[in-house]
Amino acid sequence: MDCCSLLAFMLGFLLQSPSVPVTGNPVICKLKQLAGPHVREKRGWIWSRFSVPEELNTSRYHIGQLRSDLDNGNSSFLYKLLGTGVGSIFDIDNRTGDIYALKKLDREEQSLYTLRAQVIDINTGKAVEPESEFVIRVSDVNDNEPKFLHEPYEAIVPEMSPEGTFVIRVTASDADDPSSGNHARLLYSLLQGQPYVSIEPTTGVIRISSRMDRELQDKYLVIVQAKDMIGLPGALSGTTSVVVKLSDVNDNKPLFKESLYRLTVSELARPGTAIGRIMAQDNDIGENAEMDYSIEDDSQTFDIITDNETQEGIVILKKKVDYEHQKHYRIQAKVENRHVGEQFMQYHAGAATTIIKVQVEDEDEPPVFLLPYYNFEILEGSSHGSVVGTVSAIDLDQKKSPIRYSVIRSKMFSIDDNGTIITTSPLDRETIDWYNFSVSATEKYNVQQVSTVPVYVQVLDINDNAPRLATNNMMYVCENARYGEVIQNISAEDKDRPNEGQHLYFNLSVEDTNNSSFIIVDNQDNTAVILTNRTGFSLQEEPVFYISILIADNGIPSLTSTNTLTIIVCDCGNSNNTQSCSNKEMILSMAFGIELVIFLLICIVIIFGFVFLVLGLRQRRKQTLFPVKGEDLGENIFSYDDEGGGEEDTEAFDIVELRSPAVMRECKSRRNTTQEIRSLYRQSLQVGPDSAIFRKFILEKLEEADTDPCAPPYDSLQTYAFEGTGSLAGSLSSLGSTVSDQEENYNYLNDLGPRFKRLACMFGSAVQANNY
Repeated sequence: MDCCSLLAFMLGFLLQSPSVPVTGNPVICKLKQLAGPHVREKRGWIWSRFSVPEELNTSRYHIGQLRSDLDNGNSSFLYKLLGTGVGSIFDIDNRTGDIYALKKLDREEQSLYTLRAQVIDINTGKAVEPESEFVIRVSDVNDNEPKFLHEPYEAIVPEMSPEGTFVIRVTASDADDPSSGNHARLLYSLLQGQPYVSIEPTTGVIRISSRMDRELQDKYLVIVQAKDMIGLPGALSGTTSVVVKLSDVNDNKPLFKESLYRLTVSELARPGTAIGRIMAQDNDIGENAEMDYSIEDDSQTFDIITDNETQEGIVILKKKVDYEHQKHYRIQAKVENRHVGEQFMQYHAGAATTIIKVQVEDEDEPPVFLLPYYNFEILEGSSHGSVVGTVSAIDLDQKKSPIRYSVIRSKMFSIDDNGTIITTSPLDRETIDWYNFSVSATEKYNVQQVSTVPVYVQVLDINDNAPRLATNNMMYVCENARYGEVIQNISAEDKDRPNEGQHLYFNLSVEDTNNSSFIIVDNQDNTAVILTNRTGFSLQEEPVFYISILIADNGIPSLTSTNTLTIIVCDCGNSNNTQSCSNKEMILSMAFGIELVIFLLICIVIIFGFVFLVLGLRQRRKQTLFPVKGEDLGENIFSYDDEGGGEEDTEAFDIVELRSPAVMRECKSRRNTTQEIRSLYRQSLQVGPDSAIFRKFILEKLEEADTDPCAPPYDSLQTYAFEGTGSLAGSLSSLGSTVSDQEENYNYLNDLGPRFKRLACMFGSAVQANNY
């Protein structure tokens, strides 16, 4: 056996020995081969120890020795160690080849180191053996406790879950070498959490071991321990916490806090009013605590609804209550969960109930009429103060307040304190046959309490209207009419409406019956027919006939009226038809109507033409006040705005009195018109207007207005017309005139030439006519 094989055998034996630390790879032996055709004896390295345990507390720990088989112990060889960690972690004795660890090693950081070794002959300085690699393995010791990977742990499990229900699995990790004995073999156990949960020692699975009630405790803290070395002495351990929360299930039914609830309701409360709340308690939460309230006895007066926000029961008034009718109510309410699974029905057997007593509160209510409405009848023509009927209202409250009545929306009736309705004026059925109004009843001690009731009064008919002809009083008869010929049917009307039906009777008056050209026949249906009582009529001799017809009704007493019927004789020609007479009348009336329309249209056109003319003249006056010299002068109108005292004068003078027609302004006497016209006639020989004359005229008029003591004290507008120097007529304004046109002598117009001939004729004749 060569040296390498022997060394390998020895190392294998050491590895199997429990007292020797685990070594690394077997020694790598390199055979030294000599050059040349002859082969030398194989030589190599000799190793004694090959591993080092971790966590050594000594500062220099002997790992092993490397030695060449050529070393005969004369100390002529020098050993060298090469590789990572040499000098800092490992060191070698150059003479003996012993290898040492210089510091504590940690297998979890680095489990093996690869080094190289050389041996040099000191005498020759050459390598005795070729460089060789070897491995130093760090053997494991149990120096790491187990650690949990995903802590903290939290699990949620439904309450009341059966035993064995899975909760959660916890897992721990050990950094030691799992192949080195039991250093990394873990066992799990509970330090806290029994008896509610249990754990599987090898898997770390936590399960329910007994039922848990969330309403008693909603979460549990479980502490789990993990030990290595399968729990043997000297094992290391680690712990973690698991929070087990219980989710709610519907295992509790709602229960009322009170066995009796007392509520009150006003008798004035309207249906739909909430009168109170009741509350049930459910130990569950969320959807499992949602509940519904109901009334067991199916009450017609009250109901209960659920407030989804507060889970309270709201008692609702379904029908109006009356204190005077019933003062107390007793109802029974129950409550149930809204969502209950079949597996939890056992917890909800028998719904919880409670009693609700409702007290009705008395309120001051308005008076109540005995009837919802009143219907009365009264004969028309009844005198003032006639009794129509009686209404009655009472106060249902305990104090029984007196009632006062009044009539609303009617001036034809009044009412006394006893509720008796009387008329305030006579009633006429033919004007109004039905009266609709209201009567109010007010409590004497509380006028705010008022109620009303509708009242209907029918005015009954009496026979107070005589019948009258309903047809046209004028008819026609042909000249050549024969005896017994029908002229026209007539009818009558009566405003009365007797209960047994209306029947009218027609007769001629006594005078017409004895001597009449016509007769009347009653048709017994409220109509009659007019017949001729002779043959032939004359339009020239007797063109119109007047006959008196008596019409009587069947009332009690019966009323009769006399109606005059006009019959016109008409030349019907050969047609012997009175329709042609009616057509002639119609044509005449239509012609008259057309003439009236044409006349109205002409008047409208004239009015509009006059308005447009006035507007045109005003617009023309606004264009210029003074015509350009050289143009023909017409009538010129000058307007001056004389400023009076303004608004301040209204405080010193009564404007109404100033405007009164009784206050007459004393006007200045008119100057001799004939002399002025003659002087103007001489001035008309000049060519064109003279601006100096206009200026003088304006100044004179202004001075007259300022110095006139009769001038009004308020603002006024004075208008003067001046013809200019080219006109012999002078001013035609009547502002300075003190006499009327009837008192003026216009004979001087005859002296003005042919241009004023027409004026002289008109005014001269008018004066003469007035004088006569």
